[in-house]
Amino acid sequence: MTAARIRSASPWIVILVVAIVSLNLRGPVVAIAPVVDEVQSELGIDAGTAGLLTSLPILCFSLLVPLALLVIRRAGIDAAVTITLVGVGIGTAVRSVDGVGWAITGTVIIGAAITIGNVVVPVVIRRDVPPERVSLTTGVYTSALNVGSAITSLGTAPLAEAFGWQLAVLAWALLAVAALLAWLLYVGPRRALAPAARPARDPSAQPPVRARTWGSLTVIMVGIAFSGQAFAYYATTAWVPTILRDETGLDTVSAGASASLFQLAAVIGSLLTPLLLARIRPLGTFVVLGALWSTVPLGLMLAPELWTLWGVLGGAAQGGGFTTVFVVIVSFAVSDKHAAALSGIVQGIGYAVAATAPAVLGFTHDVTGVWSTPLLLVLGAVLTFTGLGVASAVRAARAARRRGSA
Repeated sequence: MTAARIRSASPWIVILVVAIVSLNLRGPVVAIAPVVDEVQSELGIDAGTAGLLTSLPILCFSLLVPLALLVIRRAGIDAAVTITLVGVGIGTAVRSVDGVGWAITGTVIIGAAITIGNVVVPVVIRRDVPPERVSLTTGVYTSALNVGSAITSLGTAPLAEAFGWQLAVLAWALLAVAALLAWLLYVGPRRALAPAARPARDPSAQPPVRARTWGSLTVIMVGIAFSGQAFAYYATTAWVPTILRDETGLDTVSAGASASLFQLAAVIGSLLTPLLLARIRPLGTFVVLGALWSTVPLGLMLAPELWTLWGVLGGAAQGGGFTTVFVVIVSFAVSDKHAAALSGIVQGIGYAVAATAPAVLGFTHDVTGVWSTPLLLVLGAVLTFTGLGVASAVRAARAARRRGSA
């Protein structure tokens, strides 16, 4: 089935398959967190080593982008999605084997596989989704990332109580199996399993449109905007429970439950952002999301007792921010290959910065002894996301108009 036939025959099937695949692109990262005490106890590891089981995938998202681009170029888009899902399943199985070496090895496999998925899913959206549904599909993609995290976070601990942490972690491989079956049905076994043939060059064809990547100021702006988004997200995720305990007196369980609002609201934000994009375009959407995002650091500094409000507003904004960045990437790309390169560059920059966020905030708090200074860093990251997001949206819109008039 060609991309054109997919677009005309089954646009809603594309959206559904993207959602099922995307459920596997964040859940495995957070699967260890609910049972980290049991993992430490049974494997005999310290807190720092246990932390690697969550932080290593984020590092992979940045460091292994060149590998992801190579896999996509050599295997093709469809086989790259298959490699992602198979890798997640294998990594999940390896991580559940008894022994710290197996746990770390499985975590790296998961990180490498998800890195490929991070890059290739926006390319699938660009290739298979009609332009009028790109924003909606990107919103569904972002929502599925958060839903996958929420399902895994909520389900791992009860499964561990019933079957032990290893089987609890292994159970999430079933999501990868389900997604793989859906992908095989969608593109067919031949396309899903075999490397894509390179099309023969037509000497009479027009030369391709010049597609700039690292040399494009717009691409760098989007990358830095995504860095601000990702830094603020991972910093908030890591430290909000502690901040709520320190600033409002909540106990550990209540602080964790309150912090979960930030994640759950992202699903709403991801699904509502396409409506914003349709009405006020990316430029206006960046402004609105930036204002909502800012309520998290400002609210925690000025009125932490109102966290429920700030968590919902900021959570919706962070889900919408991810969606908007990738809508800009898809709209700026001139080909599937260009989209893959842009996705890789933006995520390589963004996750490299994001991986430092928990440590930077923790160090700043240790040095200053207060939370206001670390929260100012989060605010700076949000303002970076907003300012460079607006600038990149303006430039991407100009580029699209030039292509349209060419």
